[in-house]
Amino acid sequence: MWLTPLHRAEWTHAIAQHVFHGVLSDEDASRFYIAFEADREANVWAEMSIPDAAYETAMELARKHGPQIPMRTLDTLHVACALALGAREFWTFDERQKRLAKAAGLAIS
Repeated sequence: MWLTPLHRAEWTHAIAQHVFHGVLSDEDASRFYIAFEADREANVWAEMSIPDAAYETAMELARKHGPQIPMRTLDTLHVACALALGAREFWTFDERQKRLAKAAGLAIS
């Protein structure tokens, strides 16, 4: 599985939002951050930069699918990264990303 700087930023924001909403304590968040960094150091993921082509692809996705699918810039960038890296399958819990990835031809998990 690939890990881009975008994924790292999204992960950090997701944990912070869970603390904000009271789903996680500060201590829980700290444990998640530590575990995530330990997994990075253990090379659990293949760390990649965001491909340059992903930005153009994100704009194409927005033009093509934006009028029919509600999406944010980060949704299109996530899907565009998957496409630019040659993914065949897209994993997400985000319904907007799921709809866009499916429309872009990716299998959804």
